[in-house]
Amino acid sequence: MLGQPDAAARLRDVAQRAEDASVRSERDAALARVRKLEAELAEAREELAAARADVERAREERTDQLAKLRGRLRKQGQELREARDAAEQARTDAEQATGARGGEARRLADELARERERADAERTRAERAVADADAARRSAQEARAADEVRLRLLLDTLGGAAEGLRREFALGDSGTGAAPADTVGGVVGPASGSERIADADTLGRLLRLPAVHVVVDGYNVTKTGYPDLPLAEQRSRLVGQLGALQARVGAEVTVVFDGAGVTSVPAANPRGVRVLFSEPGVLADDVIRDLVAAEPHGRPVIVATSDQEIVTAVRRSGAHAVPSDVLLTRLGRT
Repeated sequence: MLGQPDAAARLRDVAQRAEDASVRSERDAALARVRKLEAELAEAREELAAARADVERAREERTDQLAKLRGRLRKQGQELREARDAAEQARTDAEQATGARGGEARRLADELARERERADAERTRAERAVADADAARRSAQEARAADEVRLRLLLDTLGGAAEGLRREFALGDSGTGAAPADTVGGVVGPASGSERIADADTLGRLLRLPAVHVVVDGYNVTKTGYPDLPLAEQRSRLVGQLGALQARVGAEVTVVFDGAGVTSVPAANPRGVRVLFSEPGVLADDVIRDLVAAEPHGRPVIVATSDQEIVTAVRRSGAHAVPSDVLLTRLGRT
């Protein structure tokens, strides 16, 4: 067969058909993944709508409670004014009384004074209740804002992954209205599980994931890279390098330092780098764990530290762990 004149043409035809079948298979797989991501996006939007409805109901309940408390306060204020008027009248009557009625008038005045004190105490309790209701309303608003931030980041991550697939396979706009979130070709979404990043190239690929958040254990990194510098210079150098990295890859960057012994917190930092100091009595390790736990499920999070306790904790929460020396290698390329 190979000796026939058209053997080469037939071989090319067979190869072309095999290549076409492979492209179709890849296209079908990509379309299936896009449909799955769009379904997850729709589910996340439904969860956002439900969360907003719950917050709205809580706000209405707090508003009703506040209105009732204010009504009670107005009523108690009126009762207090009436008690004061009665006490003033009694005092006037006592001043006009003579003889045996003098002792009775004083007793009545004392009783009215005690009643006024009780009314003042009740008003204080009512004012405290109003303040508690205002605090509860503010807490509900803050909880709603935090939930919206987490849900928005999750939606951005899912939308960015789907848009990256569409660009990679030239599928065009699906009509869902989701905007790209810095998706890099070949990235189909966040990894299904956390991993320990062993080299700077792997770290570089993860840094290009949509909506990625990089959390850095500040002193763990600086004391690995330049331990001989004073702590203030260590902080300044690391924050500057992280600022250059953020400007290059566009990731959200947060660096956490232990606040113990810090006499002055820098007033300005590079744009795009969040610098946090733990409060007195709080370890930076705990702040890092809280930052990872606050992120919505599905958002890619990278934690840079060589502290094995932190590594174990954040990987259990779904974050990727990168040793301090690997991050320093990547910062050296920026």
